Amino acid sequence: MEEPPLLASTSRATASVASSSSANCPDPMDEGPSVSVPGLPFAEQLRAAGRGASSGSPGGPEAQVQALASISRGIYPLARAEALRGLAAVLETADAPGGVVELCHGCAVGLMRDEDEGVRLASVRLIALCADKLNTREGSDGNGDNQTDIMFLQLSSMARDMCTNVRIEAFNALGKMQRVSEGVLLQSLSKKVIKPNTGSGSIIKGEKVPPKLIYPCAAGIFAHGIEDEFHQVRTAACKSLGALSKLSAQYAQKALDLLMGMMNDDTEAVRLQTLQALFHMATYGCLTVQEMHMHMFLGLLVDMNASIRDATRKILGLVNLPKLQMFKSAIDVLITSLEKHQEEQEIYSVLFSVGKNHGNFSANIAKHLAKEISMPSDGELILDKPRIKALLIVSISVAFSDDKHNKRDIPEVIFSHAISLLGKISCAIGEVVDQNSLLSYFCQRTGIPFWETKLPSRESEGCSVETVADIRPRIEKTVKSTKCLDEVLTMQSVKSIIETVERTWTIRKSCNIRDVRNILRTCKEELRILASNSSGSTGAFLSFLCEYLDAVQFIVEILRSFQLDNSYDLGPTSPDILLEKLDTSIRRMKCCYAGFNRGMEIQVCELALLANLFGLSKVGIQSKLVLDKLHWVINRLDCLCADGSCELSYFSREIKKAFNANFVGHDIFTLLELFHPKPTTDYGMLKTISADLQVRDNDPENSSTYVCGLPVAVSLYISLCNISSQDRLWLRMIVGESIQHTFLELSSFGGNDEVKSCSTIIPFYATPMACSFVLRACLVMECPYGSVSIRQECNRGPSGSIIELSDELDVYFVCTKRR
Repeated sequence: MEEPPLLASTSRATASVASSSSANCPDPMDEGPSVSVPGLPFAEQLRAAGRGASSGSPGGPEAQVQALASISRGIYPLARAEALRGLAAVLETADAPGGVVELCHGCAVGLMRDEDEGVRLASVRLIALCADKLNTREGSDGNGDNQTDIMFLQLSSMARDMCTNVRIEAFNALGKMQRVSEGVLLQSLSKKVIKPNTGSGSIIKGEKVPPKLIYPCAAGIFAHGIEDEFHQVRTAACKSLGALSKLSAQYAQKALDLLMGMMNDDTEAVRLQTLQALFHMATYGCLTVQEMHMHMFLGLLVDMNASIRDATRKILGLVNLPKLQMFKSAIDVLITSLEKHQEEQEIYSVLFSVGKNHGNFSANIAKHLAKEISMPSDGELILDKPRIKALLIVSISVAFSDDKHNKRDIPEVIFSHAISLLGKISCAIGEVVDQNSLLSYFCQRTGIPFWETKLPSRESEGCSVETVADIRPRIEKTVKSTKCLDEVLTMQSVKSIIETVERTWTIRKSCNIRDVRNILRTCKEELRILASNSSGSTGAFLSFLCEYLDAVQFIVEILRSFQLDNSYDLGPTSPDILLEKLDTSIRRMKCCYAGFNRGMEIQVCELALLANLFGLSKVGIQSKLVLDKLHWVINRLDCLCADGSCELSYFSREIKKAFNANFVGHDIFTLLELFHPKPTTDYGMLKTISADLQVRDNDPENSSTYVCGLPVAVSLYISLCNISSQDRLWLRMIVGESIQHTFLELSSFGGNDEVKSCSTIIPFYATPMACSFVLRACLVMECPYGSVSIRQECNRGPSGSIIELSDELDVYFVCTKRR
């Protein structure tokens, strides 16, 4: 068979790079067409890069690459492998120009068929690194796109290698490719050679480029990979299948068919990796579950392995089920799993997520359950049954969905029975909504008076609590590292997360709001995993980023509420509450961290600018309070950028212009769209400000005594971390509607600048006339930073806004006469 022109030219280019090693290293193009490896399409660039290297400085990367390339042609396998690893080190540490990348690629291709498996392994890693360098180039032309296709095909050919480690490395490298032609991707799934499709092309940043030639060496590479005899290879192939799915919807659908077949694999690690790949596909909106796949998912929900069941539930909480019968089947199997494994309480959270994502189907469940509650078949309805509790949670989830019509149709009897399961429902919803707010909503829907502090609402058509911050799913924790994570690897993960957040913000208008929430939740969970294994400044920075992503999610929810024109909604999810939560998040970023550099403070100031714009959009531009806060933030930004070391962003400059013009001729909603989150990774010597509060000799079974009407002593142990002498701390104690603030003198604390502690006794004066009571204590700190809250504090104590530094602590008291 005559060799295609492109392959012939690239073969000659490859041969010219590795001419001296041709005797020991057969040309990869000498294989048959089914496994042929395309060479480099840029021989002229290689020679030009070589001339540039010879004339360059002795210490530059070109000279290093030339020296290592000559070593790679040696007769000793260890020397050849070490030379390839040296080339990889040069690419990783230097800002290598295009010629250097191409030279390194040429050396790697020349040794792809080396007789030594260590050399082949190093060759695969070097090709993968060259592909990564090409992916990061901006403004690449069609020739660059062709290069990435060729590298994908070369790696595909190495996935057939006789060495297991080489195959594993090749599949891992394939999963990291960021730019591949759709035709090549589809060919990698099919063992049959596909004819070139003139309509397909490479997908770059959401746009298609002209199609490329389809090479047979990629034919069915993943189909072969998932059938490999070694489970490590099958695991790597499944991981790459899921990673590449975000590049093409058609590829994702065909890859799903292969992954579903891997659910029956004999090895647990392969099945778990398959579910992990499906989870990532669902997170990026690439997973479309069809009826033919449901039996496999439903079978995994009742699998004997707890890890398999848990991973499957996480996927089910994210996917969309298009048919009512599929939804009912999923709910029934989840209930069956709950009845068999009642200790797995996270099933309730999955039931809530599935019900919330399918509000119209859940409304159907709610109506049938209301009839069953009204007329129980056995004469008595037992609310403690797992099935009834599960169906109640599914029915309540309708109130949290985006379907306003179905929110009004939930039968009142559902809410009245839900009150008795408040704790269970609150745990299923997550940490976003406290039990008091949830109970207030339930009582409001049933007409039952609620004595607690009223929420700022008179009536509510629904309880879309998801718009507060969304329900955080329990993302599968795949990173189980040691306590001390390597800082370099951690920051690489952080940069990847930040890039994901920036891309998500860019596409938020064109994407489903649920997809945006899922991606942000996943990013926050990954940051929390990294933070739990980090300490010092790195741990503080990761904690700060979690706060920043909380603020971004609140901003997304507020913008969405404006777009839906539901700014007059009342209840725990009104825009006022969202704005208050955004304000709290901004204050925590500014006041709960010490050692800010300018870049980080500018980030917080821009968030404050945006929050103040939200405030103006709610109360109007005549609000002097909000305008004063906006003026304060603008002045602070000017001070930070006064010396020219930092520049105001376009968003900040436009806000300043509008403010100076009294917003005449400026639309606030247009200004809101100018904001773009861009977290910095330069955190310097950042420290976390925190506090811990403990009560001595007190618990529910060992209550302290008191006399009605007389002050009571509260014995506390307080520890402070990174608190400065300028900070003003208060102890807040609450009993019912009585609130008492006690100022803490930092001079009474012992320790150093980093950690201070003391034991103290604080009197509480407003003891109730009751046989017992519970006092809630918490440490708070004054926050002088500009706040966007429009509610005024009427209690004596701290001036301005405050931030809670410790968790709220319960202290139990019992009257001496009744003990």
